Amino acid sequence: MGRSFENRKHSIMKTAGQKSKLYAKYGKQLYVVARNGVPDPEGNPALRNLIEKAKREQVPSHVIEKAIEKASGTGGEDYTSARYEGYGPGACSVIVDCLTDNNNRTITEVRNCFTKTGSKLGSTGSVAHLFDHLAVLSFKGDNEDEVLEAMLNADINVDEIESADGKLTLFAPADEFFKAKTALLEAYPGMEFEVQEITFLPQANVEISAEDLPMFEKFLNMLHDCDDVQDVYHNATLPS
Repeated sequence: MGRSFENRKHSIMKTAGQKSKLYAKYGKQLYVVARNGVPDPEGNPALRNLIEKAKREQVPSHVIEKAIEKASGTGGEDYTSARYEGYGPGACSVIVDCLTDNNNRTITEVRNCFTKTGSKLGSTGSVAHLFDHLAVLSFKGDNEDEVLEAMLNADINVDEIESADGKLTLFAPADEFFKAKTALLEAYPGMEFEVQEITFLPQANVEISAEDLPMFEKFLNMLHDCDDVQDVYHNATLPS
């Protein structure tokens, strides 16, 4: 049974203000990943993957280099991860991932996004069980058995492989992302990934009504305007 997979990637941001926010987001993420591991992408797979992702979204090299250079020094900010869960407009389930150096500020900003749009901020674990936390790798190909064999040889527990339109999408446990990616690159040197990410995929979707759509869009815009918000996951589908 195929898994419904929606690519939620936003289009490249156009305005100077939006670009600045995008660069700041990646600067913070790169700093944290480099700081928590080593500031060398060759010895830090998480950093290497994040650099690749930043480049795909056209983040300038100087932004990337500055963040890594900053992580190599002493002192600096002390960011921690924060995850908030709740119910958005139309009763959709929402997970909000943040990086913050001030938890009080962040929870206040996120709570405002919920309360000002008639949404409800829940407790930890209130909606996470409605999502699967998975590594997703998508690439051109049609031989599911060959890919599955490569994963089995690497001792990777594959959740599912989906084939459509000459493309294969591999779903694996989130903590096996780098292991799965490495195994694929070893089996298919030079492979280019159309999608390579760790994400939350909903187990079931909730359709947003035309009446709730304006408030839902306002809710997402408010969350993305929060400097500490890094990613927003939801199970909403929009009216056609």
